[in-house]
Amino acid sequence: MPELPETETIARDLDGAIRGRKIKKVSVRKADVLREVSARSIAKRLRDATILRSWRRAKLVVIDLDTGDRIVVQPRFTGALLIDDGTFTGAELDYSTLRLDLDDGRALHYADVRRLGTVALMDADRFEEYSGKLGIEPLDRAFTAGHLSAVLRATSKPVKKVLMDQRKIAGIGNIYANEALWRARIDPSRSGATVTFEQAELLRDSIVAVLGEAIEARGTSFRDYRDARGKRGSFVEKLQAYGRGGLPCRRCGAKLVATHAVDGRATTMCVKCQH
Repeated sequence: MPELPETETIARDLDGAIRGRKIKKVSVRKADVLREVSARSIAKRLRDATILRSWRRAKLVVIDLDTGDRIVVQPRFTGALLIDDGTFTGAELDYSTLRLDLDDGRALHYADVRRLGTVALMDADRFEEYSGKLGIEPLDRAFTAGHLSAVLRATSKPVKKVLMDQRKIAGIGNIYANEALWRARIDPSRSGATVTFEQAELLRDSIVAVLGEAIEARGTSFRDYRDARGKRGSFVEKLQAYGRGGLPCRRCGAKLVATHAVDGRATTMCVKCQH
């Protein structure tokens, strides 16, 4: 599932490529991905709208329009926003669910093999209401060690589960929770309330570092994730924990353990290094 680094990469790509472009035509091919708007309504509201900017909130890609509306895309497992300049093959666009034809001859597609992702159209008030239910952005200056420590101290839930709670911290998913906890030497199953301030400080720095490095590598691609140009992210080559169950820990050499016991999600950890 695209997490913060992947959606940040997509949003930056879109902002550089289609900012200022006008939407000339809208084609809805699979309306079941739409939320809060019908196929007829989205076609009407998007036609002749100008794209002001593209940005990220949590795991969402947000496209601001001069009409006041915002296109809000949640790619989930297999969703992708692709800018087609005529070089994509037919097979690459077979799973296009929504096509926006732009005034320069290119098209923006939302493609989704499993159609688990969503495309919503929200006015400013509705978006503020929606966004207000999400937690702090981990790359914001307000995400300090003190803030994270307070969030953790307030709960007995496993640390990993807290990091992935979008109402608490927005944008961190399974991949980067595993990676940050490995870097901080914290057992993912530990109660949040048992994490000391010093450990929270190291965890905060680990979160910020791993997210920043993943953005630089344009995200992590295992199978489905592609950026707006259809290219893969390369951070998979730098993963220290996620997906490495049974392999040696690159810090101490002990065998990494893979389990689903923490929160029902794949968790990889070193029982020797992480406490």
